Amino acid sequence: MTSLVSVQPFSVRFSPRKTLGLAILAGLVVFAFLPLVIGGADPLKQSLRLALQPPSSAAWFGYDHLGRSMAARLAAALRLSLGLALLSVVTAMVPGILLGVLAAWRGGFIDRAIGAVSESLLALPGLLLVLMLTAIVPDNPAMLYLGISLVLWIEYFRVTRALARPILQSPAVEASRLLGFGPVYILKRHVWPEIAAILLRLGAFGGASAIMAVAALGFVSVGVRPPTPELGLMMIELLPYYEEAPHALLQPIAVIFLMVLALQLLAAREKPGKERV
Repeated sequence: MTSLVSVQPFSVRFSPRKTLGLAILAGLVVFAFLPLVIGGADPLKQSLRLALQPPSSAAWFGYDHLGRSMAARLAAALRLSLGLALLSVVTAMVPGILLGVLAAWRGGFIDRAIGAVSESLLALPGLLLVLMLTAIVPDNPAMLYLGISLVLWIEYFRVTRALARPILQSPAVEASRLLGFGPVYILKRHVWPEIAAILLRLGAFGGASAIMAVAALGFVSVGVRPPTPELGLMMIELLPYYEEAPHALLQPIAVIFLMVLALQLLAAREKPGKERV
C-alpha cells in the first residue's frame, strides 16, 4: 500500500537554456535593485544642459531629452515592471490553482459555477479590462496589477482543472483517501508534483505577458503617467528624438527584450530526457 501513495520528490534541473535565462534575469534584477543599495542618481532629477547626451564614462547609459539619468530611470522602470509582473503572477496563480483543484475535485455545480465565471471574464478582452480599470483610477499602478491578475488567473484555473481531474481519480489518490489523508496532503503529495512543472512554465509565460502588457499600456499613455519611469512610457517619450539620440530609444526596448527573452528561456520545454521537474 505504501507504494501506491509515494511520489517522486519535486526537483528542478536547469538545462543550459534555462541557465542562460536565469543569468539574464538575475543580471536585470541586480541592475534594477543595486541603486537602492549603493545609492544612485535620482530618476526624476532634470538637467537640460545634459539633454540627450550620449553614454560616457561618467554616465554609461547617457541622458534622456530632459537631462535625466537613463541608468536611474531604467532601473526604476525595471523595478516597476518586475514587481507588477511578479505580483500579478503570484496573485493570479494561487487562486487559479486552488479554484482549479476545487472544480476538479467537487465537480457538479461548483465546477459549472467557477467555469461560468471564468468564461464570462474570458469573453471580455484582457486589454480592454485593464483599460477600463486604469480609466476608473488613472495613474495608479495598482490598477494595472489588478487588471492583469484578473486576466491571468483564468489560465491557471483552466489548466489546473484539466490536469488535476485525472490525478484525483487515480488509484494513488483513492488509496490516500482510504487511509484517511485529507485534502492538503493529497494536494501536496499527489496533485502538485504532477502539475508543478507545467504551472511554473505557465507562470514564466504569464510574467512575460504581464511585462509586455504594462509596456504596451505605457506606450499608449495609459496607466502610469509621467514623470514615473516606465519602459513603455519611456519609449513614447523618446520616440521623437530617435534620429538625434537613437541610443536612448533603444535602451528601454533592449530591456524589455531581455526580460521577455529571459522568461521565455526559463519557460521553454526541453526535449524528453533532458529535463526533469
